[in-house]
Amino acid sequence: FIIFLIPCFVIGTDMALSCQNAEDFVGASSPGDIVIGGLFAVHSEMLHPKEDPIPIKPVIQNCAGFEIQVFLQTLAMIHAIETINNSTLLPGVTLGYEIYDTCAEVTKAMASALRFLSKFNSSEDAVEFKCNYSDYIPRIKAVTGATYSEVSMAVSRLLALQLIPQVSPASSAEILSDKIRFPSFFRTIPNDFHQTRAMTHLICESGWNWIGVIATDDDNGRFALESFGVQAMANNVCIAFKEMLPAYLSDSTFHTKVDHAVEKIVKETRVNVIVVFMRQFHVLKLFKKAIERNVNKIWIASDNWSAAVKISTIPNIQQLGTIVGFGFKSGDISSFQDFLRNLHEKPTENNKFLREYITLMSVCAHLEYHDFQTCISNQSQDDLLENTENKHQVWRHDFLNANIEPGFIQSTRLAVYAIAHAIKRQCKDRNCKNPSAFTPWELLEELKKVIITDDNKEFKFDSNGDMSTSYDVFLWKEIDGHMEITTMAEYDAEKGVFIFEDEEKKRYFLELKKVQSTCSQHCRPGQMKKVTESPHTCCYECVYCPENHYSNQTDMDYCYRCNNKTYWAPINSTTCYRKTIYFLAWTDWFAVFLLLLSAFGVVLVLSICVIFTKNLNTPVVKASGGLTVCYIILFSHFLIFLSTVFFIDVPTDFKCKTRQALFGISFTLCISCILIKSLKILLAFSFDPKLQNFLKCMYKPIPTVVACTGIQVIICTFWLIFRTPFVNQNFSIPKSIILECNEGSVVAFGIMLGYIAALAFICFIFAFKGRKLPENYNEAKFITFGMLIYFIAWIVFIPVHATTFGKYLPAVEIIVVLISNYGILCCTFLPKCYIIIYKQETNTKSAFLKMVYTYSTKSAGSVAVSQVSLDSKSSSFRATVSDSSKTEKNSVNGNCHFQVPGQPLIQGKVFPKNDVRTMARKRVSSI
Repeated sequence: FIIFLIPCFVIGTDMALSCQNAEDFVGASSPGDIVIGGLFAVHSEMLHPKEDPIPIKPVIQNCAGFEIQVFLQTLAMIHAIETINNSTLLPGVTLGYEIYDTCAEVTKAMASALRFLSKFNSSEDAVEFKCNYSDYIPRIKAVTGATYSEVSMAVSRLLALQLIPQVSPASSAEILSDKIRFPSFFRTIPNDFHQTRAMTHLICESGWNWIGVIATDDDNGRFALESFGVQAMANNVCIAFKEMLPAYLSDSTFHTKVDHAVEKIVKETRVNVIVVFMRQFHVLKLFKKAIERNVNKIWIASDNWSAAVKISTIPNIQQLGTIVGFGFKSGDISSFQDFLRNLHEKPTENNKFLREYITLMSVCAHLEYHDFQTCISNQSQDDLLENTENKHQVWRHDFLNANIEPGFIQSTRLAVYAIAHAIKRQCKDRNCKNPSAFTPWELLEELKKVIITDDNKEFKFDSNGDMSTSYDVFLWKEIDGHMEITTMAEYDAEKGVFIFEDEEKKRYFLELKKVQSTCSQHCRPGQMKKVTESPHTCCYECVYCPENHYSNQTDMDYCYRCNNKTYWAPINSTTCYRKTIYFLAWTDWFAVFLLLLSAFGVVLVLSICVIFTKNLNTPVVKASGGLTVCYIILFSHFLIFLSTVFFIDVPTDFKCKTRQALFGISFTLCISCILIKSLKILLAFSFDPKLQNFLKCMYKPIPTVVACTGIQVIICTFWLIFRTPFVNQNFSIPKSIILECNEGSVVAFGIMLGYIAALAFICFIFAFKGRKLPENYNEAKFITFGMLIYFIAWIVFIPVHATTFGKYLPAVEIIVVLISNYGILCCTFLPKCYIIIYKQETNTKSAFLKMVYTYSTKSAGSVAVSQVSLDSKSSSFRATVSDSSKTEKNSVNGNCHFQVPGQPLIQGKVFPKNDVRTMARKRVSSI
C-alpha cells in the first residue's frame, strides 16, 4: 500500500495563528472511544490575496465572516454528544468528536476529509491506499455535515472510498439522493424536491405565475434552480428571469452581479415575487442593495436563510416587502438553550470556534445589536490578531439564543442521534471501547435501519438516505418596528399540503393573494388564454370563449365545449345552458288554427254524409256514383283530415310513421274513386266509339280502386320496412333543438307523392274531356277544378317545404294537405249539396232527363257531322256521319254492348226523334 501524509495546510484559529501540527487544523475536539467527525462552514469565505486571487502555491488562506448560525450548529453537535454520553443510550461507550471548519470552500473541506480518512492511531496521520478497505479502521467512524450541498458532494465522494457514513443536517440538493453516486450520504432533512414543490404550491395557491429567481452559482444553487424550474413548469408558473450570483464573496464580479440582479428586479415591474436560493451572506449583500433601490416585493426564502436572524435585523428590512420562507421542522430545543446559557463556563482549550466567538464579542462589544452582528461577520482572523491585545472578555447572554435557527439545531441533533443509534446497534455484542470493534461500512448498514424517537415522533431514513420531515412556513412580520420571524403554517412534505394551526394564521396566508405577480391579467371565467409571441406560456391575451364553449375558472388555457348537443353556450359564457326544445305544440296558436280547420273539415264531411244519406234516392246522389262510392270518398276525406293531427305535438316514431302513410293511402283512395267517377262520366257522355271502347274496357270500378290503392299500400309498406321515418333532433339552430320527423327516405316520400300526382293527373285528363256536360250536371268540370287546386298546392309545397325551417315545417305540409283536401272535397260535393238544398226543382228525374236529352241531341248532331238535314214534314232529322262513326255502344249495368232501340246510328241512316229520347233515357239511367 501507499501512505499519504497529511500536512498542516491551514493557519489555525488560535491567537498564535500558526499551524505547528495537524491538531491545529481541528476547530473543536473531544476524545472518546468512538470519534465522530464534523464539517461546518463556521466562516463564510476564505481570504485570497487581492493582488492575485488565483492561488499559485498549495496553501489554504485564512477565513473570514464568522457565521453565528453555523457556529450554533457546531455547538448543537457538541451538546448532543455530551447529552448522549451522559445518558444510557451507549452504556460504557464514550463518543468523541473532531469538528472542522470548511469556510464554505470545497478545497478546505477536502483537506478535512483527508484527515478523517487517515488511519486510526497513525502518528503521522497517514492515509493508506488499499484495494480493499473492508478491514481499514479510519480515524473517525462517521461524519456530521457538511453545511452546503456543494461541499457535501465533494466530501461524500471522498468518504465513499471507505464507505464512511456521512449525515448532513443542511445539504438539501436533490442529486445527493442518488445512492449510486453518493452511497454513504444521509441527511436528516428532506431534499430540495420537496422544498421546491412547497414553493410552487405556495405560488400556485396565491395565483402567481410570473416570478423571478436568484440563486448562487454553485452546485446547490444550480440544482435547486433546476428542481424549481421543473416544478414551476409542471404547474404553469413562468420564470421571468434567472440571476446567478458568484458562490464566493471573494469573486471580483460579485458586487457587479448583485447590482445587475437588483436592476433586473427593478425593471421587471410585473414581477412581484422573487424566489431566492442563496446562502445567508449572499442574501445579506443583495438585500442591502435592494433597500437602497427601494425594492418592494414578495420574497420566498429557501431553507438556507428563511430563519436567519442576522438578515431579519438589517436596518429598514421591512421596506423590502413581505418575506415568506420554508425552514426545516423544529423540535424541542429547551435543553440546548440551557446549554447556551452556561456556555461561558465551558473550557475553550479544545474549541477554537468558541474562543474566536469570545474574542469577537470583546472586539464588537461596543456596538448596537445589528452593528454588533455585522462586526462579528466582517472580522477576519488576521483582524482578530491585531485587535485582541488589551481586550477584556465580554459575554452577551442573549446573543446566541437570539440567533438560534431551530430547524438547523433540530436536524443537527437528529444527525448525531442517528449515528449514535447506529453505533448502539453495532455495540450489542461487541466491545465498542475498542475502536477496532467495527468498521465504518458496517456502521453504514446499521444506519439505514435506524429509527429515532424524538418528542413522540419517529424519524427514519428512506431508501434514498433522506429523512422525510416537514417544513415550517415562516412569515416575517413587523412588530413594534422590528422584524419577527413567525411560523405561519406547516407543510407536510409527504402529503404536499399546508397545515394551519388557526384561522388567524390562515388569514395571513390568504392575504398573500392580494399581491399580483402575473405576466398578463387573469382571464376571467368565460375567457381563455390566447398565447402571444412571447416564449413564456404565462404571457397571453384573454379572449372570449366562442359560441358553444365555456370556461368556469380563471386563467383557463382553453374553453370547454358543451359536451352534449342538447346544450349550448353564448360567447363569453361561464356555463352551458340546456337548449330549448321546439315542436308544433297543441297550444301553439297556429297549430290551434290548423286543428280548427281540420275539425271544420271533419264537420263538413259529416254534414255532407248526412245530406247525402237523407237524399239517397235523388238523381244528384245517384249521379255521384251512389251512396257507397260517396261514403268511401267521404271516409277518405275524413282520414286525410285526421292525418293532420299526427303532425302536431311532440313527434314520436309512431306519429312519424303513421302520418305520411295515413295521408298517402287515404288520398290515393279518394283519387281512385274520383278517377272511376271520371271514367264513368266520360263513358256515359262520349259519342266517340273508339274512346268508348277503351273506356268500357278500363271501367272496372272495384278492381281499379283496389289496384290503385293497393299500389300505394305496397309503396308505404316498403317505405316503413326498409327506410322507416323516425324522430330527429335538429341542432342547426344554436340555442334550440327542433324535434321533427325525418322521413327516412326522401325517395320513398317522393314516390308516394308522385304516385298520387300521377293518379290525379289521369283523373284530371278524364275529367277535362268531360268538362262540357250539362250545366246543372257538370261534375267533371268541378273535378277538373279540384285537381287543378291539388296540383297548384303541391307544386307550391315543394319550394316552400325545401326553404322552410323550424318547428313550423310540419304546418307547411298540414296547410297543403288541407288545401288539396278542401279543394277536392268542395269541388266534388258542394255543387251537389247546393243543388240538393237550394235547387230541388232540378233534382228530379224529369229535369235530369230533359237536360240530358238536350245535351244528347246536341252531342249526337255534332259528332263527326258532314251534313245535317231536317225534314219538318215527317218530323224527323237526318244525320250523315263519317265512315269512322260506329254503332253507339254504352256501358250500362256492366254490359260491354249497348244498342239504342230503333235503328242503329250508322252512316247515311235517319234517326227519328223518339229514338233520341230513348238514348237520353238510357244515358241518364247509366249515370
